[in-house]
Amino acid sequence: MRALSAGLVLALSLAATAAAKVTERSDTGFTVVLEGDITITPDYAWRRFIDIGGWWSDAHTFSGSARNMAIKPEPGGCWCETLPDGGFVRHMDVVYAAPGKMLILKGGMGPLLFMGAVGALTLKFEPLDEGTHVTLTFAVGGHDEKAWKDLPAAVDAVLTEQLGRFTSNRPPKP
Repeated sequence: MRALSAGLVLALSLAATAAAKVTERSDTGFTVVLEGDITITPDYAWRRFIDIGGWWSDAHTFSGSARNMAIKPEPGGCWCETLPDGGFVRHMDVVYAAPGKMLILKGGMGPLLFMGAVGALTLKFEPLDEGTHVTLTFAVGGHDEKAWKDLPAAVDAVLTEQLGRFTSNRPPKP
């Protein structure tokens, strides 16, 4: 599992206007919120996020290649990653999908898989005059008092990095 010990896998990164913040922390969990503006339409931003293997960092995968990850926004869908020799990782389940508007995933990605913790990752895509305002909220719950002291900052850092990749490494508009 490459680079996962440095922080949590779910990482998104916005442009220079991005703002990230650990908004809540307790003995039973934490919440991280990231916001930023990107210069693509909400529909395109939603589709681009779904194509996670095209922008996610290889360093934050179990397999060593982000191309092995996919999000299927359908009933029973998941954010899954294929592993060598037929294995897989089910990072999160898709529980709500409104194309161009919102995506909600639930599960325990990265180190959370091993801790018995569960998180809800909510992405909102709101139209702007020239692009989209993206809000990512990751609310994690469980009981690991020791981990909650340092883990929120690490999760925040990984999510900020990935959201940067999401917005800065864009293919041409469709």
